Amino acid sequence: MQKFISLAQIDEVVNVVKKKISIQPVIGMILGSGLNGLADSIQKPVHISYSDLPNFPTSTVHGHVGRFVIGELEGKPVIVMQGRIHYYEGYTMGEVTLPVRVMHRLGVQSLFVTNAAGGVNADFAPGDVMLITDQLNLMGMSGLNPLMGPNLDEIGPRFPDMSQPYDRDYCDMTRKVAKENKLTLRAGIYAGLSGPSFESPADLRFLRLAGVDAVGMSTVPEVIVARHGGIRVLGLSGISNKANLDGSTITTHEEVIEAGRVITPKIETIVRGVLRGM
Repeated sequence: MQKFISLAQIDEVVNVVKKKISIQPVIGMILGSGLNGLADSIQKPVHISYSDLPNFPTSTVHGHVGRFVIGELEGKPVIVMQGRIHYYEGYTMGEVTLPVRVMHRLGVQSLFVTNAAGGVNADFAPGDVMLITDQLNLMGMSGLNPLMGPNLDEIGPRFPDMSQPYDRDYCDMTRKVAKENKLTLRAGIYAGLSGPSFESPADLRFLRLAGVDAVGMSTVPEVIVARHGGIRVLGLSGISNKANLDGSTITTHEEVIEAGRVITPKIETIVRGVLRGM
């Protein structure tokens, strides 16, 4: 049975976090598989393990540390998820997106989401960074929309607009930062699937026909909940592997983690540049 998260449950977590920090974060970040390194460069960090928070899901996937890091990055007060929660870990959509609800109630106004994704676009190669310009909510289309259940009127409307899930001004800033730093920046549509199995060749051919450029097992629910609360979003995908359209290669999680070592410095450069420009 779907477990809906109440405002009281969200605020219970918020109150615990507030007691442990001395700043009010205005920018939230979610770091994907193999991309945890950025959190280690936060200044004056306060670490809060998910396991220390009431009714909070814990991250069970290798490469996801499973804690909040609150501090300063480029002089901006930030709260960073060093490891995210996935639907395929057995949690409900309400639990998966609880961290974003907590960020919203803490005063976060902007959210940077990153992920490791498979490159569906034939021009993409492992190690590339893709600016997410739109998303395909395949999880939500099959009934797994994180906004199902009682609407939290204190946070947002029953039927939120999703015509611009990714903030266009932030996209322009990202393109400028990438150009200034001579980084190749791809751009395209991210499709969110439930996982945890990687896509079959038929899945990938379907996604390519649908106009998808990268595919992963996260991000989309978090972005929907962020936009429900009026949070502006910037999305970046680290391309960890090429689409296996003919079944000739095998994709592994270890491959995803390893690609993150190449991608993380690029994403860190972009994130820092955007933060400086905000």
